Amino acid sequence: MKLLVTGGAGFIGSAVVRRATAEGHAVVNLDALTYAACLENVASVADHPGYAFVQGDIRDGALLARVFSEHQPDAVMHLAAESHVDRSIDGPGAFIETNVLGTYTLLQAARGYWEGRGRPDVFRFHHISTDEVFGSLGPTGRFTETTPYDPRSPYSASKASSDHLVRAWHETYGLPVVLTNCSNNYGPFHFPEKLVPVVILNAIHGRPIPVYGAGENVRDWLYVEDHAEALLVVLEKGRVGRSYNIGGENEAKNIDLVRMICTILDEMRPEGAPHDRLITFVTDRPGHDLHYAIDPARIREELGWRPSVTLEEGLRRTVAWYLDNEDWWRPLLDRDGVGRRLGVSA
Repeated sequence: MKLLVTGGAGFIGSAVVRRATAEGHAVVNLDALTYAACLENVASVADHPGYAFVQGDIRDGALLARVFSEHQPDAVMHLAAESHVDRSIDGPGAFIETNVLGTYTLLQAARGYWEGRGRPDVFRFHHISTDEVFGSLGPTGRFTETTPYDPRSPYSASKASSDHLVRAWHETYGLPVVLTNCSNNYGPFHFPEKLVPVVILNAIHGRPIPVYGAGENVRDWLYVEDHAEALLVVLEKGRVGRSYNIGGENEAKNIDLVRMICTILDEMRPEGAPHDRLITFVTDRPGHDLHYAIDPARIREELGWRPSVTLEEGLRRTVAWYLDNEDWWRPLLDRDGVGRRLGVSA
C-alpha cells in the first residue's frame, strides 16, 4: 500500500512513517517543516526505496493536487496539525489556519483525486485527532466514541472542527474515511515543549520542573510506538465512516507522572538526585481540563488491538532515549518558544 502521510516529520507522524515503512508500505511524507518538525525523526528511513519526502503546506491546494497526481497514494493518513494547547492560547489563528482550513483543503484534494480515479472502494482517508475534543471529565468516567464534543481550548476546538469536516465529507460526498481520537502521547522524538520531555530535560539541567496548578490533572498516557501501530490497524481494518478511540490504558495524575520520571532519572542519572526536589508548582493554564480518559473497547473488540507498553516501561524507554540522544534535542532548545512559559496571555 502507498500512504500519503501529512505531518510525517512531527512526533506522531514520524512514528507512523517509521512503522509503516517497516511493515512494507511505501510512504510519501508531506510536511511543511514548521518549528516542531525534524527531518532527523525520519532519518532512519530517508534512503528507503519506498520513501519520498515533499516539503509543503496542506493549505496549498495546487501543491496537494500535484502530490496526489504524481504519487497516486492508496490512502491518506492526516496527522499534520498545530497541537500545543499553550501555543493555541497565545496564537489561535495558526490553529484555525492549519487544523481547519488545512484539513478542508486536504479533503478537497483527496476527494478530487478519489473521484478522478472512479471512486475506488479501497481508498481511505484516515483523520488522526485527539481526545481533547470531548472536553473534560469529572473525577471518574471515560470518553467513548459517542461522547458529545465539548472542546475547551482553541486547539481542541480546531481539532473538533476538523473532525466534523471529515465526517461531513463522508456523509455528503461519500469519501471513505476513518477517524481516530487518541490520548496523550509520549516517547522518543517528542518535541521539547510538552510535559514529558520538559520534565526530563529540566531535570537533566538542574532547572525547576514546572507543574501546573497542584498537578491533579489526570491524563491517559499512550506510548507513541503503540499509537503508530494502532493507526495502521485502523487504516487497514477499520470500518468506513467509523471512529475509534485509541488509549494507553495508563491513567496518571500529572504530579505522579512527574515523580515517576524523577525516580527513573535518579536511577539512570544519579548526579543531581533526588530530582523531585526541582518540582515547582506554577500558575495553572487557563481553562485547564481536569481529566481525560479513553475507553478503548471498540478498537479492542472490533479490531483486536490494545496497547502493549505500560507507563512504567514506556517512561523508562523515553528517559533512556533522551539521555542517549542529546545530539537530537540540543539544537531544538533554540527554536521559537522552547524553554519559556506559553499560554498565559488569556
